Amino acid sequence: MDRRQLIAGLALGGLAASLAACAKGSGQPVLKVGSQRGGAKAILLASGALEGATYRVEWSEFPAAAPLLEALSAGAIDLGEAGDAPFLFAYAGGAKIKAVQAGQSGGAGTAILVRKDSPIATPADLKGRKIATGRGSIGHYLLLRVLENAGLKPADVTLVYLTPGDAKAAFTAGSIDAWVTWGSYIALARLHDAARILADGTGVISGFGYEAASERAIADKRPQVEDFLRRLAKARRWAAANPEAFAKVLSRETGLSEEIALYTVRNYRLLPTPIGEASVAESRAVLDRFRAGGAISGARDPAGAFDASFNGTLS
Repeated sequence: MDRRQLIAGLALGGLAASLAACAKGSGQPVLKVGSQRGGAKAILLASGALEGATYRVEWSEFPAAAPLLEALSAGAIDLGEAGDAPFLFAYAGGAKIKAVQAGQSGGAGTAILVRKDSPIATPADLKGRKIATGRGSIGHYLLLRVLENAGLKPADVTLVYLTPGDAKAAFTAGSIDAWVTWGSYIALARLHDAARILADGTGVISGFGYEAASERAIADKRPQVEDFLRRLAKARRWAAANPEAFAKVLSRETGLSEEIALYTVRNYRLLPTPIGEASVAESRAVLDRFRAGGAISGARDPAGAFDASFNGTLS
């Protein structure tokens, strides 16, 4: 999809999915925000944290981080959420974006799944297997780390890059041996298909996630960006403290069953944390592994990927 097709598609999708943060009024500023399924949009709706905002939020929803970040870099949206790996993958590729707010989940929300009857019992058993994930995704990064810890190289497996929907279909059909995914996709596979978790990100990946902004939005819409981030941090803390209430809204917003929604929110809680040296250090480790795995070749310094001037929005 070229840039013009992307922006045209988002314009149509944005009309269908747009949500006013407060009553519409002429001359009111607009903040265009991208959200992944069950992400920032659902959290802000559930918490009511957008009430009283003096600008309109127009939402565009995405199935994964990669197309969201492409839209952000193209200027089709102002803000959007992504895990550290896809964010850094996009930044290393030249995207004009910066992380303006950080959150940390601990890593349990990303996992390598195998079918219930799979002979794969340990990460070492992945050798020679066909594994699906998103290119440059947090799942891709977890797989690289798990393979490394098992003494394997990326060349020891066959990587298949698929969208979450296509990967789920391939996993269910048995055309792949393992699937590396996150969030509600784990819940669906576990509770619907009795899939097994071979390994998750606990103690392996940092679990950092970022709200990223385009450089243009930071320059032109800073008051709105700051206010939105303040409300988002409040909403994330509310969601972590009220998983049952959040799950009910998440279920209505996404069409997931309440059981799936509750499993998801209990295993993925992104708590706001300041952007600092830990973010930069982890970003270098992420990019080093992507480079070692042959996924990226650029040498862009990740220190420039972060804007800590918005850390005051966490209070």
